[in-house]
Order: sequence, then C-alpha cells, then structure tokens
Amino acid sequence: MKFKLNHIALSVIMAVSMSTAVHAADSALEQKIKREVGQANYYVTEFEKEVALQRGGEKMVWRSKKDALSRVQKLKEQYPDDPEVEKLFQRTKAALMKSKGGVTQVDPQWTKYKRDESELRKTVSELGEAEWKKILASGVDSIDKEFPAPDFKKVSVEDLAGRYVVLNDISYPGNQFYGATGEYVWHGKPSTGYYFVDIGGREWLGPYEAVKRYRRNVDASLADINTYTVIGKIVDITAEIPMAGDERKGKFQMGWVVEPVAIKVPGHVVAVYDEKSDSSGYFAGEDKVADIKSSWYTVKEIPQDVKPERLMEIFMTAIKEKNYDLYLECISPERKKTPVALSLIKYHWDLHQERFLREYVHATFDSAKVTVSKGFDENNAEENFFLDEEQKDVLRKTQGVMVEYAVVESRAYDENGKQLGTPHPHKLIRTGGGRWYVDDYAGRF
Repeated sequence: MKFKLNHIALSVIMAVSMSTAVHAADSALEQKIKREVGQANYYVTEFEKEVALQRGGEKMVWRSKKDALSRVQKLKEQYPDDPEVEKLFQRTKAALMKSKGGVTQVDPQWTKYKRDESELRKTVSELGEAEWKKILASGVDSIDKEFPAPDFKKVSVEDLAGRYVVLNDISYPGNQFYGATGEYVWHGKPSTGYYFVDIGGREWLGPYEAVKRYRRNVDASLADINTYTVIGKIVDITAEIPMAGDERKGKFQMGWVVEPVAIKVPGHVVAVYDEKSDSSGYFAGEDKVADIKSSWYTVKEIPQDVKPERLMEIFMTAIKEKNYDLYLECISPERKKTPVALSLIKYHWDLHQERFLREYVHATFDSAKVTVSKGFDENNAEENFFLDEEQKDVLRKTQGVMVEYAVVESRAYDENGKQLGTPHPHKLIRTGGGRWYVDDYAGRF
C-alpha cells in the first residue's frame, strides 16, 4: 500500500513537473514572439510614417521598408497562426500598397482633351497637305530631284531663277550657322552639293513662327520635332563653310541659296510665308482653329466669386482644352504687366501643355488654406475677440488694402489613375476682397 502511494505521488510530481516545463516553454515562446513582433513593429511603424509623409507619392529609397518586410515575412512563415503576427502582416501589406503611389478611378472626361487634340491635329494636317499640293501646282517650275544639287559649274543662277526645290529633312537648329553672307541652315554634302536655306529673313521667320503658334494652340507633341521639309526658291549661289563653329574650321563649299516659301512638319502642319499677313506667315487651317476649339470649351468665363479650389480647376481646364485666353484670365494682373512677363507666361504654357501630354492627364485639388498678409482680417476670430468695434474701425482705416493668399495642393494622375509624386502647392492671391487669381502659374500639377 505504501509503495502504491509513493508511486502515485511520484506520478503526480512528474505530471506537475512536465506541466510546469510545458508552461515554461510556452511562456518562453510567447515572450520570444512578443519580442520579435515588437522589434518588427518598430520598423513597420517607421515604414508607415515614411509612406504617410509621401501622401500618395512614390520615392526611390525607403529607409525602413526592407527591414519591415523581411522581419514580418520571417514572423509570418514561423508563426502563421499567431494573431499579433497576422495584424502586423496586414499593416505591412497595406503600407506596401500605399508606397506604390495613390491610385484612383479614371473618369473618361479626364482624357477627352487628348481625343479632341488628336482630331484637330488630323484636320490641320489634312488642310496642310492640300495647301502643300496647291503650292507645288502653282505653275512655278520645280527642280526634279533634291540631290544631286544642280552643278554650279554647268548651271547658272539665271538658269534656276524662280524655280522651286523641295528639301527634305532640314535639320533646324542642328545645322544652323552664321556665315559670311548670312544666316543659314546647311543641307547636303560635298559629293551631292549643298543648299543653304536662308533663315535670316521673314521668309523663314514668318512660317517658323506660325509653326510655333501651331504647337502652342494645337499640338504639344511638336516639341520633339527638329527636322522640316522646305519648299524654297533658288535666289543665289554663295561660298560658305557649312558646320563652321567659332573657330571657322572647314573648307568653303559652293551652295545654292534657298529662300523659303513654305515649311512642313509631315503629319502635323504646313506653314506658308505671306508678306501681307501681320506675322509674315500662317499655318494651313489657322483661321479655323479658334472656332473648332471653342466647341470643346467646358468653361468660358471665371465667376467673380470663384473659390481658390475652383479657380485651380478652371486653370487646369484652360490648359487641357488649349484655351489660352482663359489661362491668361486666371493669372494675377501683376504677373502680366510687361512683354517679358507675357513671354514667360507663354513659356510656361508650353511646359504645361507638354506635361499634360506626356506625364499626367488630370489633377484633383485639396481645400485651400487662406492667410491674410496685409490689412485687417475680419475673420480672425482669435484676434477680434480682444477688439471692440472702435478698435476694429481704426484698423480697417490704417492697415491698408487687405491682401490674402491661398495655398491649394494638387494631386496629379496619369492615364492609369496612378498618382504622380507628392501633392504640389499652388499659391493664389486676392486683393481688397476682389477676385482670386493664380499667383505662381509656373508650378507643375
């Protein structure tokens, strides 16, 4: 009986010991998991902070991303059923997706301007081809072949007087040079002969300016093009050093001087010299462009009580719909006072056109943050709490005209709905309680 009791007691002791050991092991494992989760949580939290700072944008280098992902992956593989590990896994998963940039659903209206521009480009191109054929069929004899150029030893200027030549792939400004007899673009080589296209006069400048108007008003894709086809008439022969730089190295070459009649960017536009026009040139279809574009416009005027966020939407719409007059109307009058200022505005118009062609198709705008930089602020509740009406009247009279600034942030999206970069701030201004205007019109969206 005594042996039996001792055996039972020993069994109980062993069971208790085993239970204690198991409990200790479980506790140690729990502590290990807790410690590793805590360490991983630090990196996940830091990664989440980095993502939050980007506000929907991407960046090239993430300081905590690698540690966060590697540690959580290891935990998930080792302890797939642990609830704390699962929570950490889901947080990491969400942060990783956010780090790839914000994404939104693309409204078809966002890209309508691209379709409109494509149709207008097609229309102007067809009108240009018709104009080109008309010039070639105008009754003036043309030289049959571009190359080889007529041999100056066998043919005189008088023989070629009034005849047209069609020069393909004229590289401008690549082959531009200042010679002894004028400013030219050289075209050719010694074995086939040279043409020197005269670009110093209105015959070139008029059509070339028309091409730039076409780019600004119709087709932003023209920014990449620097070769042209030229119809010109031979007016002289001269000796110049093509490709000559400041050091004037190279040999003199005889070449036919060509006075431009029209220039063409194949598939896009034909521009023609016209001595009677105000700009010495026009592009085919230029007289029709304004009427065609006016049918696109979804905004035609700016309300006097426009809010800063709405003004930024109108500003973007003017750019997308190529409504230059509306674009100008959005900009602060203080930014438009001189010819230099207006030239700078045109330069940034071109940049905006290219960005909406190649980078993003739309932007959304956050709520404006308005501050008063000058004058008495009627809406400053914190200060006005301490002022009586007499004091307020004094400040209204002495603080001058009120000047307010608003900052509106934009989020730009590409054609797939992906946000590009972090939000960009835009500054607007209002004076004397009048209308809001865009102050820093150069900022990207």
